[in-house]
Amino acid sequence: RRFVMADIPGLIEGAHLGAGLGDEFLRHVERTRLLVHMLDICPTAGDPVEDYRAIRRELEQYSPELAAKPEIVVANKMDLTDSREHLQRLRRELGVEVVAVSAVTGQGLEDLTERIWRRLRDGDTGDVPAGAD
Repeated sequence: RRFVMADIPGLIEGAHLGAGLGDEFLRHVERTRLLVHMLDICPTAGDPVEDYRAIRRELEQYSPELAAKPEIVVANKMDLTDSREHLQRLRRELGVEVVAVSAVTGQGLEDLTERIWRRLRDGDTGDVPAGAD
């Protein structure tokens, strides 16, 4: 079982108008079958809820079709203090399932990989089922 995953950083507010990597970035994202939106659950600056909403706005303003692609939302850095409280807030305010992982400890990575694989294999465009932290 294999799939190709691309990390495409650089989306900022105004990207749909050409700011930052702008349209170049978003054209690459259009070629994907599944969006995996990785959030820093305990950022040193910023707010993961607002970060998520800003990215979603950019996707919607660039292309409603792109914004409608299936998505898995991931909270990284779950090994840090207060991450559970931040995760609860993220889930509550966004109203979506959020897969909890730690790239440092490996927590949740196998589950995330399985979820990605199942979504790609099955062509599932529905929400990720609740239940994994």
